[in-house]
Amino acid sequence: MFNFLKHTTTKKLWIKAPFDGQIIQLEQVPDKVFAQKMVGDGIAINPRGEWVTSPVEGKIVQIFPTCHALGIKTNEGIEVLIHLGIETVKLKGKGFMPLVEKGQAVCVGDRLMRVDWDYIRENAESTISPIIITNGSKVRKMQVLQYGAITAGQDILMITLSND
Repeated sequence: MFNFLKHTTTKKLWIKAPFDGQIIQLEQVPDKVFAQKMVGDGIAINPRGEWVTSPVEGKIVQIFPTCHALGIKTNEGIEVLIHLGIETVKLKGKGFMPLVEKGQAVCVGDRLMRVDWDYIRENAESTISPIIITNGSKVRKMQVLQYGAITAGQDILMITLSND
């Protein structure tokens, strides 16, 4: 009856860049599964540098057997997929050196993986790497904070969490 008296707080979560590079719109990714947001919404980065760092605080929930992608569940329950390059599953792990394990807790900036982008560039379709929120039902609003040049650790997305 007095729901209007309840104090509601809007929770926000900032997603950081996991590596240096150039941010592009997801729709520009050269893979229709990502470009059409079939996996979820987010952004993509054309990466520089060899280290992939954690964009959030949470737990590693998935490392693909081919090491081309990993998933992190934040403390707020948001699932972040970092997909390293396009058509990189066919590399069968070559060019990727994971530094974390499934179930491991991570903090923002922790090194997750080392990537040989030169090898990826020569042997896969693209180095462009989508950063996707895979459980969009928990997101009320997602805001891309910038496009263009980015440095690892800078804010790239602001997520307003749903109150569910």
